[in-house]
Amino acid sequence: MTTPVRIETPGVPIQAWIRGVVADPNALRQLENVARLPIVHHHVAAMPDVHWGIGATVGSVIPTIGAIVPAAVGVDIGCGMLAVRTSLVAGDLPDDLKGIRSAIERAVPHGRTNHGGKGDRGAWRDLPARTEDAWRRLRPGYEAIVAKHPRLDRGATAEHLGTLGTGNHFVELCLDEVQRVWVMLHSGSRGVGNRIGTHFIELAKKDMRLHLANLPDADLAYFREGAEHFDDYVSAVEWAQRFARTNRDLMLTAILEALARRDDLPAFSHGEVAVNCHHNYVQREHHFGAEVFVTRKGAVRAGPGELGIVPGSMGARSYIVRGKGNADSFHSCSHGAGRAMSRGEATRRFTVADHAAATAGVECRKDEGVLDETPMAYKDIDAVMAAQQDLVEVVHTLKQVVCVKG
Repeated sequence: MTTPVRIETPGVPIQAWIRGVVADPNALRQLENVARLPIVHHHVAAMPDVHWGIGATVGSVIPTIGAIVPAAVGVDIGCGMLAVRTSLVAGDLPDDLKGIRSAIERAVPHGRTNHGGKGDRGAWRDLPARTEDAWRRLRPGYEAIVAKHPRLDRGATAEHLGTLGTGNHFVELCLDEVQRVWVMLHSGSRGVGNRIGTHFIELAKKDMRLHLANLPDADLAYFREGAEHFDDYVSAVEWAQRFARTNRDLMLTAILEALARRDDLPAFSHGEVAVNCHHNYVQREHHFGAEVFVTRKGAVRAGPGELGIVPGSMGARSYIVRGKGNADSFHSCSHGAGRAMSRGEATRRFTVADHAAATAGVECRKDEGVLDETPMAYKDIDAVMAAQQDLVEVVHTLKQVVCVKG
């Protein structure tokens, strides 16, 4: 079992599950800034994948009383993971997996071109009927948001529903410990979530402009319950989280249908979705004697018996985990391996040949455009898992054989 490192601060303490993993000093300083906020309850928890982020630290769990920090939730609201096991086994897959990767890429818009404008390959040009139906259910909530905040009514909405995005978002085919085939994917609320997050971060700064000088970081501006924009923000975040979950569901359906049409795969079935979990979100919970808003920025809820996903990098293992309900972590665990370096540093440090070697055996992009996502840019997932043995137990170990990136 592992125990957290306790870090004393001028505010509440930090409990950090970082034994055996590298913790960036900048990220720890950022955590200390969060811990100094007067709204934080009891302590701040840091997961083993902790690393510096914009506003608040990625891999942090922040409980607040009567207030929410929009920058701690971030701009990829509701970003998370989904995984389902199929009846396929490794021997059912063709030797050459390029066709399967291409089929997934055709089924799910991914990436970004034309600065997200007209003709962007990462958005739908013509909405599929399934997407139109899903947007019909989401649209009333969106219209309620933009009625109060009309400047949000711009950019893609339904056109991004059922699409992957860029950066660390991915779709993978994986094999588990007994060679069964899983579909796993990672995405969030896309452009509309980004606009909502950015808008309310700036509103929080504006609302607190008289108090910003007293904050350890202006990005940590927050809304208190009862404040002018608090309820609007909560409603907008909850809507964006529904959009993100729907986005993942739609992609999964499209992927399974694309695979079912393949002549080089036998007929197959699939079970219920094993996990569909957010890791950038906020919700009300009860911890250490108080009703609090728990913000998980790059962390997964891991209550007793709850399933979650901890992905590695493009060339490493991923894990389906079951939570142990550790109270000190606020029932949380890491959301992945966590970056070991910035995207710019990874691009400068590694070559396409390095990346190809690190992703040997995986059907994926092997070009300069994904060097910022190369496995070496991330922490060792096995060290991350070892550091959080008292937070989760491993249910399944997955290794990707196909990876689609934006």
